[in-house]
Amino acid sequence: MARDYGRPLQFGIFPSPDADSVEEIFTMAGIADREGLDLIGIQDHPYQAAYLDTWTLMAAVLTRTERVRVFPDVANLPLRPPAMMAKAAATLDLLSGGRFELGIGAGAFDDAIAAMGGPRRTRAEAAAALEEAIDVLRLFWSGERSVRYEGQHFRLAGAHPGPQPPHRIGIWLGVGGPRLLAALGRGADGWVPSNSYFPPEVLPSMQDRIDEAAAGAGRDPGEIQRIYNVFGLITDGSSDGFLHGPVEQWVDELTELATGDAGMDTFVFGAAEDHVRQTEVFTREVVPAVRDAVGRIRS
Repeated sequence: MARDYGRPLQFGIFPSPDADSVEEIFTMAGIADREGLDLIGIQDHPYQAAYLDTWTLMAAVLTRTERVRVFPDVANLPLRPPAMMAKAAATLDLLSGGRFELGIGAGAFDDAIAAMGGPRRTRAEAAAALEEAIDVLRLFWSGERSVRYEGQHFRLAGAHPGPQPPHRIGIWLGVGGPRLLAALGRGADGWVPSNSYFPPEVLPSMQDRIDEAAAGAGRDPGEIQRIYNVFGLITDGSSDGFLHGPVEQWVDELTELATGDAGMDTFVFGAAEDHVRQTEVFTREVVPAVRDAVGRIRS
């Protein structure tokens, strides 16, 4: 069964924010920018001692690039209150000329979050907090002079939001449970699952839930971007499983993800090793071939 929403294909990379790999990160970002990729996604795990702060790193990447967009893949809500996240996102969008998007998640690794002073939430509480955070973000980018909000987890008491972002920042959710997939369909701009957690065979039923909620809210499901973090290795040899094989295999598998029942339109590549070289191969060999293949199928 085909589930192609007809959205333009987009591609990106997923450099790991390792503190000992700063120059490698900037090299990969430069390749993505020069070669015409769309996105750079950076994971946000503040409790990882070996990682740079994601938001500071995103600012640095934006200053070293000219056209590629950058987003947290995905931001850790328990450690980043949504009002401040909205302020930071608007600032990065303003400084970069509209090149920032916002991926956000409910938070995992509860012990690590609590060790940094963050709240320890149940799964239901975490879901409710993420739903409230979407409201707070929208309010902070509304252009209103003063905003109020009374939620269970977040409150605004006549806050004065600003500055305004120069473009409508997308809110992309890294979620997988039924409740938050439905919330995404009703009010978010994109979905950011990863193949390491959600393999292709589970995507169709999850897409159904998003689409049903979108339709119920009077939205066109095609408005929602479907971003898939694809982790693997491009090799010179034979296939060693899904997303672990030669260029031709990657082209076939990503094309199927875009035109089959998985329904994905954006692919953010995270290499298992040899990151710079893998980025070059993905950008110069895989991406154009997938664009061509999908274009032939769509036409």
